[in-house]
Amino acid sequence: MKPFKKSNLKNLSKRLIFITTLLLFSFSIQAQDKKAKNILDQVTAKVKSYNTIIIDFKYSLNNTKENINQESKGNVTMKGNQYVLNFMGVTKIYDGKKAYTIVPEDEEITISTVNDKDDNAITPSKMLTFFNTGYKYNMDVLQNVRGRKIQYIKLIPFNSKDQRKEVLLGIDVQTKHIYNLIEIGKKGTKTTLTVNSFKTNQPLSKNQFTFASSKYPNYYINKLD
Repeated sequence: MKPFKKSNLKNLSKRLIFITTLLLFSFSIQAQDKKAKNILDQVTAKVKSYNTIIIDFKYSLNNTKENINQESKGNVTMKGNQYVLNFMGVTKIYDGKKAYTIVPEDEEITISTVNDKDDNAITPSKMLTFFNTGYKYNMDVLQNVRGRKIQYIKLIPFNSKDQRKEVLLGIDVQTKHIYNLIEIGKKGTKTTLTVNSFKTNQPLSKNQFTFASSKYPNYYINKLD
């Protein structure tokens, strides 16, 4: 078994949280731009109407000044507040109570309890109101992307200490599904998540969100609580 790299796992967990945040949220923000609010409300209603959601996505991180250009693909399967996320060779399972982060490279599994009542806990159900406060927003450009009309909404953090300059959310005008989300950092970093496939109400295995330790006999189990 490879030695546990705590710093690597910490950085990876931050990315997993970011991806989960991007993929699982919808919005109900106080009215600042009525047209933008109307679209966001429709996105929220659409997401809530589905029993299951399966998304394949592409993730990219770019910083011209630092000569950074990274790309990766992933997928997430969701039902209610449960999910399975596969990203950068790591699998994260949330069964509604505990989160399991499985890192094959280190042959390690981290298990932690998630308290739904904790305001700081990042869970799918919390993503439905993720942008409730802290942002001002307005309509941005309307683009034609391979025959699809994508309406962008710009969100700007109120907190001056936020490292993000702005967030651009692209929404398919016809389906009201999220097409992509672009975060632009104050230091020139641009992070983009693009949805390649959005499937809904697909049948899932009854064990879809169940962690089975028997599948990882040689892994180190790191219980955080």
